[in-house]
Amino acid sequence: MTVGPTIILHTNAPAVAMKLLRDKHPELSVYPCDSYAGLAALIEQTNAEVVYSVRFDGTARFPRSALLASPTVKWVSVGGSGTDHLGPWDPEKVTVTNAAGVAADMMAEYALGAMLSFSLGLRNFARHQRARTWIAGTVEPIQGKTLLLLGLGRTGQALARRAKALGLTTLGVRAHPTPTTNVDEAHGIEALPGLWGRADFITCCVPLLDATRGLIGAAAFAAMKPTAVLIDVSRGGVVEEAALLSALDGGRIKGAALDVFSTEPLPADHPLWRYENVIVTPHCSSVYEGWEEKALDMFADNLSRYRRGEKLLGIVDPRRGY
Repeated sequence: MTVGPTIILHTNAPAVAMKLLRDKHPELSVYPCDSYAGLAALIEQTNAEVVYSVRFDGTARFPRSALLASPTVKWVSVGGSGTDHLGPWDPEKVTVTNAAGVAADMMAEYALGAMLSFSLGLRNFARHQRARTWIAGTVEPIQGKTLLLLGLGRTGQALARRAKALGLTTLGVRAHPTPTTNVDEAHGIEALPGLWGRADFITCCVPLLDATRGLIGAAAFAAMKPTAVLIDVSRGGVVEEAALLSALDGGRIKGAALDVFSTEPLPADHPLWRYENVIVTPHCSSVYEGWEEKALDMFADNLSRYRRGEKLLGIVDPRRGY
């Protein structure tokens, strides 16, 4: 006899997920789904109550309605931090949780690596290496520089901790500012006009919401230092790409490291590919060996709470995005 809720593991690595969950919840009925197209039918066939879901094939085709329109799905557990591909949803009908923090340290290291790449001029050295030319090179320290953190969630705080260890001044912005460890100044979003020009590095790690869409636009770029570097590990849409292109063309910033884009995959003819001072990565700053096992462990532990009738961890408010 089946005990407890029926589970669907919606991921492109179902074998790993199935083994881990069966080890921790062997008595449950668990079904794998490794495609977007097949999710709706499997939910209907199994009357699934709980779906663990990873956005593994982009946002545009994600089967949001299969999850939110289902009369049986009560809980969607997102195997990452971002939930903009699901919103909006009615929290009275379905609970959405995320795995916030599962990649915070890795994303912080990505951002720090990008900062060091620009301060050390590594791309310029690589270009001369390919040409086999010896130049009179110089490097620049990041110690003493100022980092502006847009978002002080787990990723922002992980980066702030590393930045302080390297001697940077840290400015942070969040919806409800409070004193934060390793952040020298915490501000509300309304303070941004006075903060852009103080920063040498600007790291964007906020969720995509109505309040953050287009947050970094023409006015922001106009206020930045010409030596500023933008690092975006948030979601496509927080940075206005047209304004970014204009800033790059006008030399208004030093460069950018971009892991997220309004359209993903980034089209082959997109102009962002052509800039020597832009690092383009394929939305992978949170993807590292073992990340999904860690996210599944978090889900399995939360599933134990669900079965005991306890409050879930990581419940996302659809209005706030976290």
